[in-house]
Amino acid sequence: MRWLGCYRLGPIWKALLVFVVIAFAGQLLGVIFNKSWMQPERPHSLYSLPSENSQGASLGSCQPHIHIMFLKTHKTASSTVLNLLYRFGEERGLKFALPVGYQFGYPLPFIAQRVKGYRGPHVAEFDIMGNHMRFNKPEVDKVMPADTFYFSILRDPVALAESSYAYYKNVAPAFRRAKGLGDFADNPYKYYDPRLRNNHYARNLMWFDFGLDHTSNFSLALAKRGVAAVRRNFKLILLSEYFDQSMVLLRHALCWPLDAVVSFSLNARQQVSSVRSGWVGKAAAPAPLALTDKQRSKLREWNALDWHLYQAFNLTFWQEVERFGRSRMETEVALLRTKREVLTRICLRDGGRPIEASRIRDKTIRPFQSGLVKILGYELQSGLNNATWEACLRMIRPEIQYKDLLDLRQFPRAQQPPVAGVLPIRRESSKLRTEDHGGKRLVERDWDGTILFRNQSLDHQVDSKVRFR
Repeated sequence: MRWLGCYRLGPIWKALLVFVVIAFAGQLLGVIFNKSWMQPERPHSLYSLPSENSQGASLGSCQPHIHIMFLKTHKTASSTVLNLLYRFGEERGLKFALPVGYQFGYPLPFIAQRVKGYRGPHVAEFDIMGNHMRFNKPEVDKVMPADTFYFSILRDPVALAESSYAYYKNVAPAFRRAKGLGDFADNPYKYYDPRLRNNHYARNLMWFDFGLDHTSNFSLALAKRGVAAVRRNFKLILLSEYFDQSMVLLRHALCWPLDAVVSFSLNARQQVSSVRSGWVGKAAAPAPLALTDKQRSKLREWNALDWHLYQAFNLTFWQEVERFGRSRMETEVALLRTKREVLTRICLRDGGRPIEASRIRDKTIRPFQSGLVKILGYELQSGLNNATWEACLRMIRPEIQYKDLLDLRQFPRAQQPPVAGVLPIRRESSKLRTEDHGGKRLVERDWDGTILFRNQSLDHQVDSKVRFR
């Protein structure tokens, strides 16, 4: 205004200049004010790192795959893979092919009618399928689009047998009768009867999940036919022992950003002492799981079809790594691990160490419990803002609770109680849905309706009025 007084301007010009100055100042203040305090809070990225190349090597001009079928094999770190598929689809509003319960009629071969909302071949389009099934390609083709990307994951059969024995000890008659896994390995025919329900968990379990005949005696011709069938149907097979390298190959195959494959290990079992890094580590096993080298060899012989399958795709996996480039792979794995470490510090209590379900104060995110060992979970850090808290919660939400959330959003029903593991911003009570939608315990049922096991960690319903921080 003092500047204006230095010039002899008419009243009209003075009024005009005053208006311009006030308008500019108001606009400037408005921009600052609105950006700082008035705009609604947007979700914050949890992956911001100082590196300009935080997404790894360029993916070029490819378009992300959104039609995906993941064969979720048992005890292979597949729950962690399913979590990142759930997150990717949820964040982008994709449509999931979900089972009516928690599995697609397993252990019976998959049929399209097991998909909730299925109304005939390709009547309704689904984007992502990944819950447990016994693979049956012709029936899956009725549900998923023609351009669907198929992939799965394998694990060393001995490590898988250890995990399977611990988890299905009370489910598989062959395991239930044995004193320990070593006792079973010494003489599996003493305990195994292929006619008994749920004994498929005790022999060639991966072969079974791929829809192949798991009870036949091993022959090289049979093994080669099985491997050829898997190659024909699946574009990528991952290895749980090399989980981070698998995630890099997966993200390039799907044309996804590196952020989309950063994850925490889910559904892990309690170990006595970990001596090897990675998602699926070797540890000092409890006495019922302890094995001698001879017993480990016997388990490979017992699961010969699985062992052949694993060896074949182990070779293929490292051929893929060589084509990708060893140096390039090391760079992206290091970046992925850095991102995971950052997220661990942001999201998780106790330095990111998994804890027993009974110690997780928020009962709605306690993992399902079964078998000899405890299945571990996580607690979130305190003091997170809503956007960060929700993003972190997606990464640790157990599979069953996450499936319920997606089911509720995709198939909303009147007066349905809030979903387990979904703590609403509005303080409302939450009850967990069960397999029969009526009881107070989460019950896992087999294909014929018989109860396999109960989730003892979810016996008490949770009042989610408090968000634990």
